[in-house]
Amino acid sequence: MSSRRALVRRPGPRLAEGLVTHVERVPVDPGLALEQWEAYVTALREHGWETVEAPPADDCPDAVFVEDTVVVFRNVALIARSGAESRRAETAAVEEALARMGCSVNRVWDPGTLDGGDVLKIGDTVYVGQGGRTNASGVRQLRAAFEPLGARVVAVPVSRVLHLKSAVTALPDGTVIGYEPVVESPSVFPRFLPVPEEAGGHVVLLGDGKLLMAASAPKSARLFTDLGYSPVVVDISEFEKLEGCVTCLSVRLRDLYT
Repeated sequence: MSSRRALVRRPGPRLAEGLVTHVERVPVDPGLALEQWEAYVTALREHGWETVEAPPADDCPDAVFVEDTVVVFRNVALIARSGAESRRAETAAVEEALARMGCSVNRVWDPGTLDGGDVLKIGDTVYVGQGGRTNASGVRQLRAAFEPLGARVVAVPVSRVLHLKSAVTALPDGTVIGYEPVVESPSVFPRFLPVPEEAGGHVVLLGDGKLLMAASAPKSARLFTDLGYSPVVVDISEFEKLEGCVTCLSVRLRDLYT
């Protein structure tokens, strides 16, 4: 059984109606979005990831951004409760899929709100963005779920972007990367590396030094190459119009069975 699996969900027919918060709405091409999603999934598979497709949620425009529905630490899945009420119907099928994959399932309860995109895990440290879609009760409930498993939970303010991971992600060595104008507290992170483009702050760690990242950040890709990493570039322009990035489109489950 693979120790690297990625939960994904294909874009639905209402994708163009997805929420936008910090950007102006521009038209989304659903056909192109589907092609880009398929290329994203192919990139995961080509680099050793088994992909598991969650059942569609066609009435939920943002359902393709499956990362927001859950946070997984060890083998425990904490089902999110989005600060955007219209997104809460996305979680039911994800919860079922994760249970089938062997996760123990907990949930965030009212009055807590939590989006998975607000959670950045680096080893046993779990950074949680608070102030947008995730509130203080959501942070407390995440802490209660994961600290007994050995997590160290650190709350980080978020107001300039949709989610914490809209601002920062991390390289394989734990260095946090982000575009400084949208990162509120870079000093929170022990090591922070500024990147030249906003999309350059978003990478998915594929393993073996390979970084899945957006085609819209070529300068950042060159920076990462100079650091010894191997960028794997995908075009996700239609999802970027909805404040999406490469991390949003999958839930990565590493070493779930080890």
